[in-house]
Amino acid sequence: MHKHDMGLIDRVDLPAALGLLTRLPVSVDSNRAMDRGAASAWAYPLVGVVLGVILAASVALMQWLGVPSGISAGLILAGSVILTGAMHEDGLADSADGLWGGWDRARRLEIMKDSHIGVYGVCAIALSLLLRWLGLVAIVSVGAYWVAFIAIGALSRTSMVVLMAILPNARAGGLSKSVGRPPTGTVWLAIVFGVGFAILCGYPWLILVAATATAACGLIARAKIGGQTGDILGATQQVNEMALLIAVVMMVT
Repeated sequence: MHKHDMGLIDRVDLPAALGLLTRLPVSVDSNRAMDRGAASAWAYPLVGVVLGVILAASVALMQWLGVPSGISAGLILAGSVILTGAMHEDGLADSADGLWGGWDRARRLEIMKDSHIGVYGVCAIALSLLLRWLGLVAIVSVGAYWVAFIAIGALSRTSMVVLMAILPNARAGGLSKSVGRPPTGTVWLAIVFGVGFAILCGYPWLILVAATATAACGLIARAKIGGQTGDILGATQQVNEMALLIAVVMMVT
C-alpha cells in the first residue's frame, strides 16, 4: 500500500479526478495523485457536479441572451465533449466496436485497443449524440436543467467507480489497470455522493435507473471480455447519461 493510500480522503483527490476526467486547467500534484490511484475515485461524482454546474450556468446565460433551446442544447453538448476531451465518447465507440465486432475475448480486446473506429462505434456515437441532444432540448425547454445536470453528472460518474470495484481488469495494461481498483470505503463514499446529489436535486428515482444501466453494462462486459477496461468505464458513463436524460425527460414533460 502506498503511503498516501491510508486515508479515505486526500486533498489531492478532487484535483486528480478533475485532471483525469476533464480538460479543466487544474493544478495537480502528479506524484501524490499517482500514489493515491483509485483511492481518489470517490471524487468522480463531484467531477460530474462541477461539469453539471458549468453546463447549467452556460444554458442560463444562453437562455438570458435568447438563444433557442435546440441551439443551446447543441452548444452545451459540444461543450461537454470539449470539457471531457471526448474521453467517454471514445470509450463508448471502442466498446461498441470491440464487444460486438469480435468473436472471442482476445479479439474483442484487440479491437478495443485499436485507435481506428468501426461501424459499431460510429453508430454508437451518432445515437448517443442524438439521444442526448433530444433529451437536453426537452430539459432546457422546461427549465429543469440546473438540478438535472447536477444529478446526472454525479450519478453517471458514480457508475464508473462501482464497475471499477466489482469487475476485475480485463487486460494486464491500460488506463483502468494503471489507476487500480478503488478500496471499499472509496466506493461507498462515491455512492453516497452520487445518491446524495440525486436526492438533493429531487430525483431519487434516478438512482434505480443508474443502478439498472450500470448493472447492464457490467453484465455485458463480464460476458464479453471477462471484466472492465477504461473504455468500458467510459461507455458505462455514456449509457448512464443517456438513460438518466431519458428518465428526467419522462419526469418533467
